[in-house]
Amino acid sequence: MADYTIYPSLRNKTVLITGGAEGIGAAAVELFYRQGSQVIVFDIAQDISALCDDLSTRYEKTHQGQAYLPSLRPLAFYRCDVSNLDVLKSCAEKALEEFGPVHVLINNAAAAGAKSRVPSVDVTPELWDKDVNTNLRHVMFLTQYIIPSMQKLGSGSIVNLGSITWRIPAAGLPVYTMCKAAIMGLTRTHSKEYGKDGIRVNSVMPGAIATPRQIKEVLTPEYRAEVMAAQSLQRDLLPQEAANVILFLASDDSSAVTGSSYVVDGGWLSDP
Repeated sequence: MADYTIYPSLRNKTVLITGGAEGIGAAAVELFYRQGSQVIVFDIAQDISALCDDLSTRYEKTHQGQAYLPSLRPLAFYRCDVSNLDVLKSCAEKALEEFGPVHVLINNAAAAGAKSRVPSVDVTPELWDKDVNTNLRHVMFLTQYIIPSMQKLGSGSIVNLGSITWRIPAAGLPVYTMCKAAIMGLTRTHSKEYGKDGIRVNSVMPGAIATPRQIKEVLTPEYRAEVMAAQSLQRDLLPQEAANVILFLASDDSSAVTGSSYVVDGGWLSDP
């Protein structure tokens, strides 16, 4: 990330990112960190010390000898299972108490593990509850917990992470796909509900992003061939490329954009 856009409107802003320990979330953490934002990470990971060390080391190397350096703030980390609403609410309350109002909320946390990859006929009530709680329910309730602080400010930006899975449409991930479709609907509803408060709500729908987890668990040679047959861009898409769009939607440069969904899929979908 040697070259990146500077958004002055994000300097010193408080940014809360769920699922920020890896993948697109970690890429977003780095981009906001480089803007001089106060980044708060909610993640089920045990700690993010390795990510913190890596960020500060690479940032210093990138900007060695340069005159412009945003004032960097240490990352704040709360170990949080977003599927547990009691834990989620407690972490939100602690973050608000410690850092004050949240200017930007990135609802990124999600998971589609091996147990989620089943046909609809094999979906059990237990799998349904687990996938909905991990991929959808927390988006509603964390937004509910954070919105009052934005309303007091009279402004704010929320970015929800969806997926193109429901637009392809994908098979074999029925509950995950349903949740990601619902996120687009929730995004549009919240943009109408909270627009009067100066709060913008948008979503980003990634395609096949080559995160370390995806490379390890999903991007087999067979699946990569399927992706390349569908994409216009004949290369792997990187987490930062999705995070770049998140950053834009969080900044004042997108001040008139709300209720929108931005597709980052290398041209997989044929329609907008």
